[in-house]
Order: sequence, then C-alpha cells, then structure tokens
Amino acid sequence: MQETPTVTAAEIARLAGVGRAAVSNWRKRHPDFPAPVGGSAASPEFDLIEVEQWLRGQGKLPELDTAERLWRHLAAAGDSPAAALAAVGARLLARHRPPRETTPPPTDPQPDAVPPAGPWSAALPSADSLPAALLADLDALADDRGAPDAFDELWQRFSGPGPGRPLATPDDLADLMVGLAAVDGGSVLDPAVGSGATLRAAARAGCAAAYGQEIDTDLAALAGLWLALRDVPGEVRIGDSLRADAFAGQPVDAVVCHPPFGATNWGDDELGHDPRWIVGTTPRTEPELAWVQHALAHLRVGGHAVLLMPPTVASRRAGKRIRSELLRRGHLRAVIALPPGVAGSHGVPLHLWVLRRAATDAPPPARMLLVDAAGGDLAETAPRVLGVWRAFDAMPDAEVDQAGFARTIPVIELLDDEVDLTPARRQPAVGSEVSGEQLTRTRERLAAVVAALPALMPPATPAPDGTAGQFLTVGELLRAGALHLLGPVRAGVSEPAPDGPPVLTVGDVLAGAQASGRIDDRYGQQIPIEVGDVVVPVVAQQLTARVITTTGTLLGRNLYLLRPDPGALDPWFLAGQLRTSANEKQASSLSGTLRFDIRRASVRRLGLPEQQAYGEAARRLDDFERALRLAATLGAELVQLTADGLARGAIRPT
Repeated sequence: MQETPTVTAAEIARLAGVGRAAVSNWRKRHPDFPAPVGGSAASPEFDLIEVEQWLRGQGKLPELDTAERLWRHLAAAGDSPAAALAAVGARLLARHRPPRETTPPPTDPQPDAVPPAGPWSAALPSADSLPAALLADLDALADDRGAPDAFDELWQRFSGPGPGRPLATPDDLADLMVGLAAVDGGSVLDPAVGSGATLRAAARAGCAAAYGQEIDTDLAALAGLWLALRDVPGEVRIGDSLRADAFAGQPVDAVVCHPPFGATNWGDDELGHDPRWIVGTTPRTEPELAWVQHALAHLRVGGHAVLLMPPTVASRRAGKRIRSELLRRGHLRAVIALPPGVAGSHGVPLHLWVLRRAATDAPPPARMLLVDAAGGDLAETAPRVLGVWRAFDAMPDAEVDQAGFARTIPVIELLDDEVDLTPARRQPAVGSEVSGEQLTRTRERLAAVVAALPALMPPATPAPDGTAGQFLTVGELLRAGALHLLGPVRAGVSEPAPDGPPVLTVGDVLAGAQASGRIDDRYGQQIPIEVGDVVVPVVAQQLTARVITTTGTLLGRNLYLLRPDPGALDPWFLAGQLRTSANEKQASSLSGTLRFDIRRASVRRLGLPEQQAYGEAARRLDDFERALRLAATLGAELVQLTADGLARGAIRPT
C-alpha cells in the first residue's frame, strides 16, 4: 500500500459533495489548493491527505464518522482496495491476538493430489505499510468498536459496488444458502470463497469450522482475516480449486459456493480423468457442472451442497448427461429459481442447486423438488423457500404441490430427451379458470384508472425567461442545517424482533409500496421514519426519491433518509428536485454501477412559498406516476386473462 493515497478531481468533487466544475474553480482561484502529485495534465491526481486538510480548512468537507473517513483513504489507495484492507486487517489481528501458526486441515491430502497452496496468512501484507495518517483513525475505530467489528465495518464497505472491488454474495442470499445446507454444528467448505461472504454467513449460522479456497491472494486474505478475528476454527488457502484442490481428501458436512460463471479456461484438458468426476467426465463447455462435482466430492455421505448457478445450466444440452446422472444417483435434490437481481449485476433469475451426497448402496429418491421463487422479493420468499425445502428433505417421498411456487416431480419424468430442470417450465399454470366476472372487473378497474389520468397530470407552463436559477448541493444544504441525513443503516448485531415495526426496503421504495421488511439480527441501528422524510435508495436502476406520508416504520438497509427542516425545505419540492436526470448523472458513481452519493445531487434555490408550489406539482406528478404504474399492471393482467380465456375456450370473441 502506497504511503500517499491519491484522488482525482472527480473524487475530490465526491468528497466535497459538489460538481467537478467547482473543483476546477478552486484550483484556479485558490493558490493554496494542493498541487498534483501524479496522473496526467488531462487527469491529474492529488494527495488525498493534503486535499482533505485543504477542504477542512475551507469548511467544504462534510463531517464523516471514523469508519467512513478511514474507508475513503483505503479506497483511494494506489494498490487494490483488497490489498489495502488486508493490511488494515493485519494490524487489527495483531491487536486482537498474537500471531500464531494456522492449523492445517485435519486430514492429509491424497498422495497423488497436487500439494495445496499456502494459507492466506503467508501472503498477508505487512501492517507496517499503512500510512501514518491512517493509524490514528484505525486505532480509534478499534478502541471504540473492537478489532473484529472495526474490520467488519470496513469489509462491508469493501463489499459494495466500486472500482476494483468484486461484488460479494449479498448477506440475504448467503444466509439462504447456508440455511439450505444446514451448516449448524458442522464443517463448511467454500471452494470459491472470494472475500468470505458465504463463510461469514456460515459462522452466523453456527458452523463448527469454516474452510475456503480462493485464487485471488488479496481476497483470500480478507476471508481468512475475518475468520481469524472472529475466532472461527478453520482455514483459508490460496489457489485454483479445480486445478489444485487445497483440501483434497478432506470431507466436510456442507459445501456452499458461488462459483465463477462461464469460465472458458478452467482446466478441462488436464482434469479429464479426475477422481472428483463421480458422475462422469465434465464437458469443456460446462464449467459450472465441474464445480458441482467438486462440491459433491468433498461431502460426507448425507452432507448437503448449495451452489449458485446460471439458469442455463439447468437446460443446456451439453450438460444433459451430467444432469441425468446426478438425478439417477440421487445427488441432485432441488433446483430453486431466485428473483432477478439478488446477486448484484446478475439481472436474470439465478438458480440455487441443492445437492445431497447419496450413499452408493442406497436406492435413489423417487422425487425432486423444483421451486420457482423468481417472481417475488428474496426477503419475503426466503422463509417460504426454506420451509418447503426442509419439509421435503425430512420426507423426500412426500408430494409437494404449491401452485405456481413449488412442486415435487418424479425423477423418471425429468429423465426425458432434454432433462430440463428449469423450475418455471415444470410448474402448472396458475388460475386456469377465467371467468367473465374476472374480465369485467379487471376491464372496469383499468377504464377507471385511465379515465382519471388527465386530471392527475400536473398543470405546467414554460417559464418566461427559461432560466434554471441557482442551485445548492445536498451536501451544502446539510452543512447549512436545512437538511439532515440519516442512514444508510449499518450492518451490525441487535436483537431480532420479528413482531416489531415493519421495515421500508429498497424494493418498497421503488415500487411505491408499503413497508414489507422486518428487522433482523443484522441491523446495527434502528431509525424510525417520520412523515415528511424523503427516502432515496443507495443502489438502483435510476435515482428515486419517495416522500413518507405515514409513521410506524423503520429505515431499511441501502437507503438514505433526508429529513428537511420544515421552515427551510418543502419535502415534496426536495423529492421532485432530486429525481431529475441531471442529478442521476451527477450523483451516480463513475464506475458504471448505479450507486448514488446523494450529497452530490443539486436542489434549486427558492423561497419556501415558491417551493411549496413546485412541491404540489411534484406530489401530483407522483400520483400520476402511481396511476400509470397501476394502469400498466391492470393492462398486462387483462391481456393475459383474455389470451388465456380465448386459448382454452373459456371466453369467446363477440
């Protein structure tokens, strides 16, 4: 890690909550503005510490908590953020406990296996490489929260979207995976551990030992550091799990894995007769099935493996033979289709494959479970998925038939010409009976909504001068006291309260729906939402702002809460100003991901009476948008009802 982390002009603008033009003006108007220390004439780089000192002296630096200030230094480090965070973790681990030798896996590798790579600790960056300016903040954070929680705070920030940072498996998804694998009290392996999200979930679920392997040295160090700081027994090793299995010959009780998708060079030439291919040689074009067999090979008889898979693996012709053998031998027990977007950048409904290592002399189960949860929200559907899986796992011969969601299918029916295991294609149609009353009711509702649309459109006329006027950033409004920013909610530990107040989620904000979430044991703080608050998702497809009109809910994760001073800012005016296309560009990250820093958004400078007039127009525009959304839903429902009824003869044209 370099001694002086640097930032670009764009990053300085993000620090100060202003536009890039403001930074250019500062450089021209202020002789004491820090001089560039690198980069090029077109894209200069500046010393981060010097820039922060200058901004603070000018009163242009928003106050940050210690963790956020420390993370910004790490994210701006010249090396990869993973390497910078690993160096921080090394210092925190030294504070937490004296260095010690890691324990090797309890079972020796097979004699003919490739020798395992060294553990993560062998390649750990030296804590001495940390800049002296960071040490005070790091020690203060560790003194305040303890070394394990301090590292956890920084790990959570590292795991979000950003340049040079691979997205970690989200906590909700990782928790579902370890729940399906039943890791409580057993040993767990993740052969593609990344920075450790799944092993963290396994530790939360009460695993007895956690093992992992990762090809990226820095990510392996992060996973190993987290386990070491939490005193979780186990080991993380560095290396390519398929080509050089670091845990060859070591059985575990569960395998949980989010493998890389679509790898073209995974070692099929050199692994053609590998003993891990227990159901047959893996085709070159099916790398994900190689991970499936790798997971099976590490399971004890009766142990479960859960792998996150692209949906095409369930139906690609090249994998038909492997899928057939997994079914015939009783290893593949369930395929679960997930809602789109549950794993960061993957917009398609990914699948979870649930496997159970079957005994060679046991008769294979007669049925397999297929679950189609692609149409819901993961927070809502995960408990239902776990419930139906556990019931099926306890009674594998019982019939499950939850229309449109889950059903068990005889294995013999799946062993057809395609061996297609896509859950949606095996689900019967829902609501097959179409009545004239349904059609009439839907048509009348749609007609009423469409008829109301003209009255909902806010009247507006072009401004005489056509000028936009002056603007202030949200960061400037915060410093002026006209606005208060709460959230995003930090991950942490608190008592679960399943019967407590509902939690407003990102999905609720985007859909304009009521709060649907519940507080769980990963909320580090509970922030009540008040009438007049404006809530904005941190990550979304587009910048969305919602004004809160009811009380009794809590702020969910990945949401900003803006609380305007009613004597200075109208909430509807604020929401209308935030959601512009200009702010979407201004506030979004430059890394290609739609992550917003709301402090950089701009708000027009107007007096309160004029704000209220604009706010009323924004409120009517919000009502108009809701009506349009309802009309689209009803229209799609009417089209589907009519098409289904005509196709089956339940209705006829007149």
